[in-house]
Amino acid sequence: MESTTGRTVAELVAARWGDHRPGLWFDGEALTHHEVAAGAAARAALLADLLPPGAEPHIGVLLDNTPEYPLWLGAAALAGAAVAGINPTRRGPELARDILHTECRVLITERAQLPLLDGLELPGVRLLLTGTPEYDALLAPYADARPDPSRATAHDRLLLYFTSGSTGAPKAAICTQGRLAAAGRSLADQFGVRPDDVHYICMPMFHGNAVIADWAPALAAGAGVALRRRFSAWGFLADVRRYGATYFTYVGRAIQYLLATEPHPDDRDHALRLGFGTEAGAVDAAAFECRFGVRLVEGYGSSEGGAAVQWSPGTPPGAVGRAGPGLVVLDPETCTECPPAVFDAGGRLVNGDTAIGELVNRGPNPFEGYWRNPGAEAERRREGWYWTGDLFCRDADGYLYFAGRADDRLRVDGENLSAAMIENILARYEGADAVAVYAVPDPVTGDQVMATIAGKFDPVAFTGFLLAQPDLGTKMAPRFVRVVDRMPVTATNKIHRAGLRREGLRCTDPVWWRPAGEGTYRRLTEAELTAYAEGPPAPTRGPSEVRRQGLEPRTR
Repeated sequence: MESTTGRTVAELVAARWGDHRPGLWFDGEALTHHEVAAGAAARAALLADLLPPGAEPHIGVLLDNTPEYPLWLGAAALAGAAVAGINPTRRGPELARDILHTECRVLITERAQLPLLDGLELPGVRLLLTGTPEYDALLAPYADARPDPSRATAHDRLLLYFTSGSTGAPKAAICTQGRLAAAGRSLADQFGVRPDDVHYICMPMFHGNAVIADWAPALAAGAGVALRRRFSAWGFLADVRRYGATYFTYVGRAIQYLLATEPHPDDRDHALRLGFGTEAGAVDAAAFECRFGVRLVEGYGSSEGGAAVQWSPGTPPGAVGRAGPGLVVLDPETCTECPPAVFDAGGRLVNGDTAIGELVNRGPNPFEGYWRNPGAEAERRREGWYWTGDLFCRDADGYLYFAGRADDRLRVDGENLSAAMIENILARYEGADAVAVYAVPDPVTGDQVMATIAGKFDPVAFTGFLLAQPDLGTKMAPRFVRVVDRMPVTATNKIHRAGLRREGLRCTDPVWWRPAGEGTYRRLTEAELTAYAEGPPAPTRGPSEVRRQGLEPRTR
């Protein structure tokens, strides 16, 4: 079977009718591509009868990665409806808000998720409980339905997927059928996806990564899909072997979790050839390829689709890729382009104060807006351009280097620093399983650098490590280090930086610090914390020695 060039996801779903190869695996069982298309058609027919006339054709899906998830994605495409992926880590009023904000008329869920809905007021929302006799009986009259893509257009909304809510309530980004189909075809072409490939989906399908970067290219190429209910580092390799998986996507700390499993001599005994995702970091990507023989491709794409950067051969270490037409790095205050990044012989960014800015797409882009959130949409479209909310710098050859989210910028002694760049350096520390860098307020002005390290921490060894890093700038060394057993993460395995920033120095974990004028780290006491909040003491050593340690003296 060959891939299709369908303009809509509905066409891609319908193209699998009559394809009797295995196409969807879950928990040891398999459906053919034809059965998947038939299941989507039956649910689309049911949906047409369930949606109230005149209502927004939106359905909520509150499920783990079970076969019902892709079946309902296909059903929504055929019915010209949209799926709002509901995040099961949300609770109470926040969860109800997500469902009601996206105007879901039908909510598809399972028994395992029912406790989340207890006590919630969801007026006008009909609940469908999968895996029950009542659900099967509801679907039975539509068993003979055939997929008809003629009702769908490329402009129909298909996804309402929530972006990060670290700076307020999550925003429901819109993705149409045309954009998702185009993204699937583009990724299938980029990675040479073949009909005999198997895409392993272990990231949660309520998140755009799993649907846009994993499910869509498989659908476009006619490849198979294997589902994991929830990500498991210990079950990863067994699943890959069981299903013959060749491709997977990842976000956040998934790669670090995989590397933390016990190595075995047969770690390369599998068919997996490629992983595509974000936030693995150069150190972990190299370790993953060395151990498992699998190349990781780090890509950048804003969740809303307004900007993307592709890696290509010749991309320098640490860079994401070359800036395409329209992509520029701007100073968000002046809207002027930042000067090119300059790196010294040790790889240290020497002009981060001026070179780091926000990545902006001044050319045409596929951003399709947010559902019922004109304020957030206007913020993205300032000056008629698409502002990503992500910090980058760009070198003289046009290559882009990720520097973190806009709220990950630190300003220390008047110098702008990138949390992401500091994290990449600290990740080399032998005792660190994971690292997060963020700002804590300086009691005089600006910020101080704080790092959270999951793993083993030795203050003397860490101090020596910092001194040995040639690309660690004079202001980049952490003033404070929080040590945790396990890094707090979100539902998509991204480090929960907003929570770390919110807790700051007043947390229950041990915090080490290096006061001005001291050569190494020691435990921060409650008395020192109080004194620091009131204002730092004068340095006890000469200015030249303090500067060498990256701790500039201040005057009030």
